[in-house]
Amino acid sequence: MKNFKSFIHPDLTGGPILPALISFAFPLIVSLAFQQLYNAVDAIIVGHYLAEDSLAAIGSSAVLFELLVGFGNGFGNGLSIVAARAFGSGNRDALKKVVAMSLMLTALVTVIVTAVSRFCLMPALDVLGTPAEIKEESFSYINTVTMFAVVMFAFNLLSGLLRATGDSFSPLVFLVIASILNIALDLLFITKLDMGVRGAAVATVVAQGVSAILCAVFIATKARILIPAARHFSAERKTVSELLGQGISMALMGSLVSSGTVVLQSAINSFGTMVIAGHLASRKIFSIVNIPLISLGTASSTFVSQNLGAGKPDRIRAGIKLSITMAVIWAVFLIATMKFTVRPLLSFISGSANETLLEYGTNYLYFCIPFFLILGGLFVSRNSLQGLGSKILPLISSVIELLGKILFTALIVPKLGTWGIIICEPLIWCVMFAQLIFVLLRHPAMREGKIRK
Repeated sequence: MKNFKSFIHPDLTGGPILPALISFAFPLIVSLAFQQLYNAVDAIIVGHYLAEDSLAAIGSSAVLFELLVGFGNGFGNGLSIVAARAFGSGNRDALKKVVAMSLMLTALVTVIVTAVSRFCLMPALDVLGTPAEIKEESFSYINTVTMFAVVMFAFNLLSGLLRATGDSFSPLVFLVIASILNIALDLLFITKLDMGVRGAAVATVVAQGVSAILCAVFIATKARILIPAARHFSAERKTVSELLGQGISMALMGSLVSSGTVVLQSAINSFGTMVIAGHLASRKIFSIVNIPLISLGTASSTFVSQNLGAGKPDRIRAGIKLSITMAVIWAVFLIATMKFTVRPLLSFISGSANETLLEYGTNYLYFCIPFFLILGGLFVSRNSLQGLGSKILPLISSVIELLGKILFTALIVPKLGTWGIIICEPLIWCVMFAQLIFVLLRHPAMREGKIRK
């Protein structure tokens, strides 16, 4: 029982580093897998039970969904980094103050994002050049998701606070339950109630809501260290400033990345519904195989943040090196197996035998996967910088990505066609990684024997 407890709630500031990182990252990997299952199941069921135009409708609005998710995840992760730092310092009163301010700021941001989305969705679909025949279905899907953005923000915050204390296992359990529910509701709404793509969106919203409620109940009963008292809700300028700085920085980073994808999607939409559907199917696979790299990045930010609060720079350096090594091992495995797995998975997810769809998706993944050798280091270095408290420097990498996608959309895609889309992101990753690793290696925690306060 003691060993099991240490596995699900590892001590990130003491003891062997590799087992602690693996124990913390493994539930994150499984959690993200189930999060991706939300959308993958939508695509699979829509692809098999509805027309290919319906799959393209979800694909056309997927970038707007990613924009919302990028902002929500970024904001929640930024708040959790500050909470992890407070937890690592051992100051429980400071931790409760961070939790109280995080609740208030998340409520405010949720109201703003939901209100803004009411006015921007249809114009955004127009700007993206969404084909007329799928525009109404696209709007129906994304409108339903954004209308209930509160459930996504709530789960991101609550699960992030649990991870800040080193508990990445409990949010996993809640996501497993919610994902099973999502599958059942997808089948019910789409195949039995004939709700179309809107049914897929409703299923996702309900499942996210359940996972958020389960998180809240767990915190109230088992993680009471995160429950603030009334006195902790008095605004403290320093705490609010730190939370807003870290939260908005990471939210903007996620939004900039997604904004670049929105720009690129406008080019994708110009190639017709089969390329749109092929891009959606290949991105689903990309998102799934990318999960270990994202998880190592997230684990790095919490590990680094806790050890920064505990004043342990040696553990910070060792943890970053181990995370990058594990990311490289995963990339090598993907490269070795992609020839046998990519096309069958594309056919399964899309439910299509259309050669244009399958050829585009295959080319996309064959080109991108070898660059995972770079992408893993990118995630670890960027998240480690965030864990060290850097706000602007990691954001620059997202600006590079946005500008790169604008450049490709305007100049490269018109000349290279779909291959311009395929080569876009991997080449940008190389530039981003060069900037991030340069900045990280120059940070005091990476160069000196102690951390500057």
